Amino acid sequence: MTAKVEPLRKPRPCPECGQPSAREHYPFCSDRCRNVDLARWLNGSYSIPVSEDEEKADGFERDFER
Repeated sequence: MTAKVEPLRKPRPCPECGQPSAREHYPFCSDRCRNVDLARWLNGSYSIPVSEDEEKADGFERDFER
């Protein structure tokens, strides 16, 4: 008798190429796509935008000096 195993997650498209994701590389479809995404993080292509508002930053620092 063969047991039916249900996947833990629903398959999603790979964020790099759109192919169906593979269980061993989730959420990517392959090692290549996973490494491409990692390289983008390491090169700084992905970043969180920061506004350089000095007035807010100075006020924030003053609150900690008290």
